[in-house]
Amino acid sequence: MATDTGDPGTALPRFPAGFLWGVSTSAHQIEGAADERAPSVWDEFTARPGRVKDGSTAAVACDHYHRHGEDVALLAGLGVDAYRFSISWPRVNSPGGLDFYDRLVDELCAAGVRPVPTLFHWDLPAELDWLQRDTAARFAEYAAVVAGRLGDRVTKWITLNEPAEHTLLGHALGVHAPGGRLLFDALPVAHHQLLAHGLAVGALRAAGAADIGIANSHGPTWPASREPADLAAADLYDVLLNRMFAEPLLLGRYPEGIGELMPGDVEADLKVVAEPIDWYGINYYAPTRVGAPQDAGTEFGGVALPAELPFSVREIEGRPVTDFGWPVVPEGLTELLTGFRDRYGERLPPVVITENGCSYDGLDDQDRIAYLDGHVRALHRAMTRGVDVRGYFVWSLLDNFEWAEGYARRFGLVHVDHETLKRTPKASYAWFRDVLRAQRD
Repeated sequence: MATDTGDPGTALPRFPAGFLWGVSTSAHQIEGAADERAPSVWDEFTARPGRVKDGSTAAVACDHYHRHGEDVALLAGLGVDAYRFSISWPRVNSPGGLDFYDRLVDELCAAGVRPVPTLFHWDLPAELDWLQRDTAARFAEYAAVVAGRLGDRVTKWITLNEPAEHTLLGHALGVHAPGGRLLFDALPVAHHQLLAHGLAVGALRAAGAADIGIANSHGPTWPASREPADLAAADLYDVLLNRMFAEPLLLGRYPEGIGELMPGDVEADLKVVAEPIDWYGINYYAPTRVGAPQDAGTEFGGVALPAELPFSVREIEGRPVTDFGWPVVPEGLTELLTGFRDRYGERLPPVVITENGCSYDGLDDQDRIAYLDGHVRALHRAMTRGVDVRGYFVWSLLDNFEWAEGYARRFGLVHVDHETLKRTPKASYAWFRDVLRAQRD
C-alpha cells in the first residue's frame, strides 16, 4: 500500500461539525505529588533498580498536581474541545484525593474544555492485583465513587486504557509494572480487566453517567510473508493484541480457543463484559509485521520479546521511524478503521481516536507536525469510506514520564524541562492550534 501523508503546508480536509478535537495525558505520567497519595504498582516498580532505563521515577513528573492551572491555560490556548486525562485510583483512595479532580474539572469547564476522564491508566493501587477476580469488583466500586462526585459535570467517560499493553507488558513480559513474567499465564489479567470494564459501565450508568467508552490500542497485523508459518503466527498475534480485547466487548465472545483459557464462569462474565457502550476508543500508533518464531528474540516497540513466544516481530522496512524507533505508517490507521468496520459492522459503535502521537525531540518539531498531519488525513480518508469516527485526541499535551523509558521520550506538544518544570509550547502546538481554528472557520 502506498504511503500518502499529505503535505503539512496544505489545508487539512474539513471534518464534520461537532467532531471532537482533543489531547490526552495520564495521571501517573504527569501529576507527580506521589507523597500526597497512596502508592501504586508503578511506584513499587520504579523503586526497583534497573526497571526504568534512566533510573527515574514519576514522583514529581510534570508536577501537574500543583501546576494544573498552568496546564489548563495551555489547553485553552490550544483551543481543544476536550481534554482526556486519567484519574489516579490511589489518589482517590487518599484523603482529599477527589478534591483535586473536582478542582481540575471545574477549571476545565470554566475554560470551555470538556473533561474526559479515564478511570484506569495502569496505576493500580499497590495492594491490588489484576490476577485476582475481586479487583474487578473493587474497580466498579471506585468508578461509582468518582461518578458520584464528578458526574454532574463530566459527560464523557472512559473505563480502561489499553488493557492489552497492561496485560502483555506488565504481566506477561515484566517490562512494565507490576513486573510479572507470566507469558500466557497472564491471560486472567486480560479477562479481569474486561470484566472490570463491564462492571464499571453498569456502575457508571447506575450513577447517572452516559456517553461511556473504552480506550483500546489496536493496529493492523501484517504477515512477514505469505508462507503458512508466517500467516499462522500473524493470526495468533492479531488474536492476542487486537481481537481478544475487541470481540468480548463488541460481539460478547472471545475468539475461538481463547475463552477456554480464561478463569471463572466465562459465559456469564461475557454478558457483563459486553454491556453496551456508547463509543469505542482506539489508540493507534503503527502496524506490526509478524512472522514465525526465530532463533533469537525480537522486539515489540523497543521491548525485547523472548524467543519462546510462538511469533516474532519483524521490522517494517522502508518507513521513517520516530525517535522511539516506531515506524510511521499513517495509512495503517485507514486500514485499521475500515477493517474494524468490515469485521464488526453494525456491532461497532461510533469510534473515537483516543490516542495518536509520536516521540521526537526539539522545539521546532517538524517531524511531529508531518506525523500528525498524515494521520489526520488518514483518519479523514477512513471517514469518507464510511467509518463513523467522532473525535481525535493527540498524545500528548506534555512531555511526560514515559513508563519504563523514563524521561528519554518526548511525546508532548508542549516541552517540559524536567529540571525546572518550565513549559514551552513547540511548533506542533502552534500547528495544532491553527488546525483547530481552521476547522472552525
